[in-house]
Amino acid sequence: MNILIVTETYPPEINGVARTLAQMVSGLSKLGHRITLVCPKQKQRPSDDEPAEIHPVRGLPLPGYPGLQFGMPAGGLIKRLIAHKQIDACYIATEGPLGHSAMRACHRAGVPCLSGMHTNFHQYSGHYNAGMLAPALWRYLRGFHNKLAGTLVPTGAMADELEDSGFRNLHVWPRGVHANLFSPDRRNEELRARWGIGSDDIVVVYVGRLAPEKNIDTTFEAFSAIRERHPTARMVLVGNGPAEKRLRATHPEAIFAGPRTGVELAEYYASGDMFLFSSVTETFGNVTLEAMASGLAVVSYDLAAAHELINHGHNGLLAPADDKAAFIQHSLDCAGDAALRQTLKVHARETALQQDWPKLIDRLEKLFLAVQREATVDDRENTATSTERP
Repeated sequence: MNILIVTETYPPEINGVARTLAQMVSGLSKLGHRITLVCPKQKQRPSDDEPAEIHPVRGLPLPGYPGLQFGMPAGGLIKRLIAHKQIDACYIATEGPLGHSAMRACHRAGVPCLSGMHTNFHQYSGHYNAGMLAPALWRYLRGFHNKLAGTLVPTGAMADELEDSGFRNLHVWPRGVHANLFSPDRRNEELRARWGIGSDDIVVVYVGRLAPEKNIDTTFEAFSAIRERHPTARMVLVGNGPAEKRLRATHPEAIFAGPRTGVELAEYYASGDMFLFSSVTETFGNVTLEAMASGLAVVSYDLAAAHELINHGHNGLLAPADDKAAFIQHSLDCAGDAALRQTLKVHARETALQQDWPKLIDRLEKLFLAVQREATVDDRENTATSTERP
């Protein structure tokens, strides 16, 4: 198939959506499909072995988040690509102006479109002084996705929530992990030594955007409670974002490592002992699965990936949604019980080994083939009906 993907973020940008789309492009390419990708022009060049043919469009900074862009409409470009590349199907990863223009161009050309709920924009709005827009944004998202052939969601819980809110044609497509990359074998004692960590000291790891919607202040509250009982404990944060400057000023004891990728990122995960993740706005939370694959003891809210993958007390610890006291208590329990941490680590790794990317890409391919066949049948029926008219 010739598949068009329209997105507002893609590597070398570092975030969960970009990494998921990279896996989508890489996996489908390895199965023999040709990928054309449209996204806002990036500051950094893609890697030389990038499998997709990338067509950049104009983008503008996302309000309140200058590190990300939203794409401007590009209907003319997409119309030309559909014709010249003989596009069979499209995946739209953005509901903004760029995604809307792609949807219109594909509909006019009879190209079936899948999409995905990658970001909880309606929840994020409350963290950027736009909470009053949330109901209108929710209605817009529902209308947008219901015009497409299908919407991929990462968890069954999200599918139920969206279906109750009037979303149609939902398909659960989880996120995967490369367990050979994210592995306990990546633990690096030299790296821990550079952090000033002893072999028996506790390292709490956080990986993700340093941003208000990640509820990161709760993570720091939990770590502060841990440090009161374990003064040698250290917290290592991987990532950047709009809250970084404030967090550096208020938490000078923490290690801010900045963005990391590939083997280096895997070593940062595996060189920790616990993973605290207090976000309540995730659609999935790829970092939770990466932490589990790396053999970390995960403490999270009972939401998104954690809700789907963690059995409390077996392969991680779960706090009820928005119960900060429980989250902090579970963090303390985990830090104070080495045997419990070891049990959680072993079972977390076992769970992650079941989340294999190649299997998920096979499922994605079947979805693309299904919507293409359905569109072909509809086109034939419409042609036959038109021919039969007197």
